[in-house]
Amino acid sequence: MLALSHPLVTQPVEIFFIVLAIILLTPLLFNKLKIPHIIGMIMAGIIIGPYGFGVLDRDSSFNIFGQVGLLYLMFLAGLEIDMFHLRLNLRRGVFFGLLTLFVPLVAGVLTSVYMLHTDWQTAMLLGSMYASHTLLSYPVAVRYGITKSPAVLIAIVGTIIAVIGALITLAITVNIHRDGYFDSLSLLQLLGMMVVYCGAVLYIYPRVTRWFFKLYNDKVTQFVYVLAMVFLSAWTAQMIGLEPVLGAFFAGLVLNRYVPTASPLMSSIEFVGNALFIPYFLISVGMMINVRVVFNADTLAVAAVMLTVAIVSKWLPAFIARLTQRLSRPSGGVIFGLTAAHTAVALAVVTLGHNMGMFDERILNATILVILITCAVAPAVTGVYAPRVKLEMLHREEEDEGRTTRLNRLSRVNNTLIPVANKRMAHELVELATLMRTETGRHEMYALHVRSDNSPAARNESAGALDAARATAAAADIRLTTIDRYDLNIATGMLNTIEERDITEVVMGLHRRQRAIDSFFGAKVEQLLKSTNKMIIISRCFIPVNTVARIVVAVPEKAQYETGFARWVRAIARLTAQLGCRVIFCCPDDVQPLIRGVLYQENYGVRCEFRPAQNWDDFILYANRILPDDLLVVIGARPSSMSYSDDMAEMPGFIQKYFAANNVLMIYPEQFGENQTPLMSFADPLFADVNGAPSPLLLKLRSWMRPQGKRRRK
Repeated sequence: MLALSHPLVTQPVEIFFIVLAIILLTPLLFNKLKIPHIIGMIMAGIIIGPYGFGVLDRDSSFNIFGQVGLLYLMFLAGLEIDMFHLRLNLRRGVFFGLLTLFVPLVAGVLTSVYMLHTDWQTAMLLGSMYASHTLLSYPVAVRYGITKSPAVLIAIVGTIIAVIGALITLAITVNIHRDGYFDSLSLLQLLGMMVVYCGAVLYIYPRVTRWFFKLYNDKVTQFVYVLAMVFLSAWTAQMIGLEPVLGAFFAGLVLNRYVPTASPLMSSIEFVGNALFIPYFLISVGMMINVRVVFNADTLAVAAVMLTVAIVSKWLPAFIARLTQRLSRPSGGVIFGLTAAHTAVALAVVTLGHNMGMFDERILNATILVILITCAVAPAVTGVYAPRVKLEMLHREEEDEGRTTRLNRLSRVNNTLIPVANKRMAHELVELATLMRTETGRHEMYALHVRSDNSPAARNESAGALDAARATAAAADIRLTTIDRYDLNIATGMLNTIEERDITEVVMGLHRRQRAIDSFFGAKVEQLLKSTNKMIIISRCFIPVNTVARIVVAVPEKAQYETGFARWVRAIARLTAQLGCRVIFCCPDDVQPLIRGVLYQENYGVRCEFRPAQNWDDFILYANRILPDDLLVVIGARPSSMSYSDDMAEMPGFIQKYFAANNVLMIYPEQFGENQTPLMSFADPLFADVNGAPSPLLLKLRSWMRPQGKRRRK
């Protein structure tokens, strides 16, 4: 049945209002009915579309926004993938991808020839339609927070293989139909261009993105840049004969590590996609569906065969993958739900087949019916099994939590203090603290500006710095409490806030040396290190954190005996996981298994390597291998602590001399448990500063009293 020629609404303002009303009201209604709102968006498109009540016409605006929404959906799927877990499940995903490609392809060809009585070329074209699928129900997986589960990752890898295989089959079939014979040269040319395309994106995108993010730190500019790169990748893929969705997905994979999950940029990308582009795509899909074809007897017969093949041929690979990969039943259901929907490639196949005269009206309308039902079944199945997969993930996390020590459980309570001096430092420090923020337990974040001047200019400076900190946290959808404090001096204000707010860690910036006699850390940091035993993180980064290529960690001897050992390992692991980069621990041999234990116990998916470094001299050998895009993390120690040595006294000067242009993160772990070092006045004649640095003579004697093998090499 043809669409209505005169839609009821044609004005742009009215059209956009109706679409926004659907995006607003549909989730509210369908959430009460316990139905995935994706189905509601598609049904709303059917109702208001040209095959429904004819309220709106599927004009160029819906074509554009629908295509943008589909590309945005695939881009988000690639951007939100945990690359570490993707590598772990890559082999299983390839196995499932081959299954979900060849089982529907073979079943579609055989049923088309022997049941629908088509020729072999038409059967191959229909087989490519069955083999392809779209991650239509991926937003359901995102909503339940299971995107890192093996089931979702296996389904994503399978989607890549199935879509590429279906497009190659489509290209071969069209080539045979047009030329009358199989041209292997054209196929080899397509494969060659695909290899060149992937290599070019892998080489160019990371370098250009790192350069751009270093040059422009504005969130809006970075957002526009990311979208431009996504659509450039999709357009380039289309130019060489691939589907644009593959280009958008591949761009998401390449840009994955430059858009951390907890960053403000990621929040903006998700917000725009989920609020506008993806709902537009779902509504446009519904507007293409003509439900009146159901009442045609010939169409019903053909549709019954095609629908059975479409559902069974996608369920069978998911079932086989569940059995062979030893997955649970809910995981198998999620795999089937993610791979059951036929939209983008299916529409391209039937449109091309109809234009070439290979498909008649029965197959065309039956394919539309297959799209309608699979688009309804896929989100519903995913919505049923996704909560069960989430419960399985939570159960595994509880088991891992049960194996942790009492000390680790206590450290789940995190209160982070971020001293901010100005707007620029506020943005950098809040972003760093956000990336190191734990997702389990209670975590409160405080931004502090201390002033000893109560003038209007000082109050305005404080308000500007705190507003910048609050805006950075709000962009990442994180609650941040700001504190404007008037105190005797900065160090005293920070110490009093640590006591009042029960702070567990401090993230602060390194001061800028203004005089030659200034120390490396500055008086404030040195006083803070002497007066509190909480973990202190001191940052000096010249590039945005999300452009870091590697993290190199220098760990001293006996670091495992400090109270805050597990806390700083977890902080580095969270930062590494957010950045998606590699972390290299340069540590003594007896510390290495304990670091591995914390990473395994907490189930952090990070790529980590270990280099033997028994003392600071061994680490010097690695100094020339640290690149400008690396982040050097040095684990320090307060005087009189277990891991303190005379190397620590020389470490600031060494960093200032050899790493003056490198990005450095100094971490002083928590020490002495819950005991606080009291602040004593210089007027107390009986006070002995046990935290004070030993005298040079004592350090010299200590070095000569070491065993011969542990003396420092000259």
